[in-house]
Amino acid sequence: MSSYLSVADVTTRIKRLLETSGMVQNVWIQAEISNFKRHSRGHMYFSLKDDRSRIQSVMFAGSNKNLTFTPEDGMSVLVRGDVTVYEPFGQYQLMVKEMQPDGTGNLFAAYEQLKKKLTAAGYFAQDKKKAIPRLPKHIAVITSPTGAAVRDMITTLRRRYPLVKVTLLPVLVQGPDAAPSIARAIRQADETGWFDTIIAGRGGGSIEDLWAFNEEETVLAAASCRTPVISAVGHETDTTLFDFAADLRAPTPTAAAELAVPDITEMREFVHDRRGRIHRAAAERFERAQDALKRLEQSYAFRYPKRLIEEKEQQLDWMTDRLKQRLQESGSRKREQERSLTNRLHAAHPKKQLERNREQLQERKHQLERAVRKLHQEKASRLELQLSKLDLLSPVQLMRKGYALPYAEDGKLVRSREDAPEKSMLKLRVSDGLLACRVESNTPIQKEDPPHE
Repeated sequence: MSSYLSVADVTTRIKRLLETSGMVQNVWIQAEISNFKRHSRGHMYFSLKDDRSRIQSVMFAGSNKNLTFTPEDGMSVLVRGDVTVYEPFGQYQLMVKEMQPDGTGNLFAAYEQLKKKLTAAGYFAQDKKKAIPRLPKHIAVITSPTGAAVRDMITTLRRRYPLVKVTLLPVLVQGPDAAPSIARAIRQADETGWFDTIIAGRGGGSIEDLWAFNEEETVLAAASCRTPVISAVGHETDTTLFDFAADLRAPTPTAAAELAVPDITEMREFVHDRRGRIHRAAAERFERAQDALKRLEQSYAFRYPKRLIEEKEQQLDWMTDRLKQRLQESGSRKREQERSLTNRLHAAHPKKQLERNREQLQERKHQLERAVRKLHQEKASRLELQLSKLDLLSPVQLMRKGYALPYAEDGKLVRSREDAPEKSMLKLRVSDGLLACRVESNTPIQKEDPPHE
């Protein structure tokens, strides 16, 4: 019997040893997420790393459905899980059962810090974006010469628009020397003035793999480039600061090539369609011109030109007579207007106006005199009436009828018998003088006595 073990047997023993030892079961780990992927079935696959090592990890849908946050690359987390072995690959991994955020990872923090700085400086402003040429003649592709991205971009460019010239500027796209390499290539391509468009990017990867496109040197090179720049970094879910600085961001390198050039097949179809429209429009216009020419050939003017000329001469004579008549009528109106204006001018002459004012003044004077005489007569009549009324009420009139006014010695008017005691002296005023009298008797008048005449 053979004493050799199979690879599967060894892997199984290692898995059982890890799971039964208890040393790496239900452990808490503090680490940073990298290479995060979410499967269509809901499972999460990622790496947990620190500055010295990393471990592949998986968190199944049953465990991650209650997460209150969305894990992403660069995020620092606290996880609880069991270390086990994935037997098909013979690879140990961490099966995560619980995850909590533990602040932001170093790369993610650096990303956000630089993003805020460059945004405040205006490098990502939309008004600074340049338009991508619709029909470029020469395109620079800045990427790694060995990756799949360069093959996809060049193949797409030549397939869609064979007329464009493509120049590959090979650079490093990963590692500490990648950012200076990319920035230098962008500046050199821009300074030559040969290119209509620059496409810079690489295929997808982790946040560490794409970090060269988050470096300030690379971002500033794209933002200050006078040639329009298309960013072609990673997959559609990958976003770098280079994407914000570029004039146009493509979700993938292949999409960048599609955005950089038109599709020559579509252009040919467009030209064919426009050529057909032009031909149809020209044919329709030619037919309309032919119809118009036929109508002109059959018109009265072409069939009887001499008669038409005679009619036009007759119309010219009639219009000439009408013009003369209108000129005469207009001259008559002008002369009549002139006479009217002359009369109005004479009427408005200061001497005429002065004479009219004198006549009006004389007329007003006569009116005033008549009004004064009438008013004097009315006032005199009213005065005479009032005098008549006053004369009727005058005591003198009463005296002339036989009445007298008695006055006591002190000059007061006697109004009753008490004012004139017996033996007192009275003065009687009659219509033509005064009478001195003495009261011999002071007797009251009885009510039944009839009054004396």
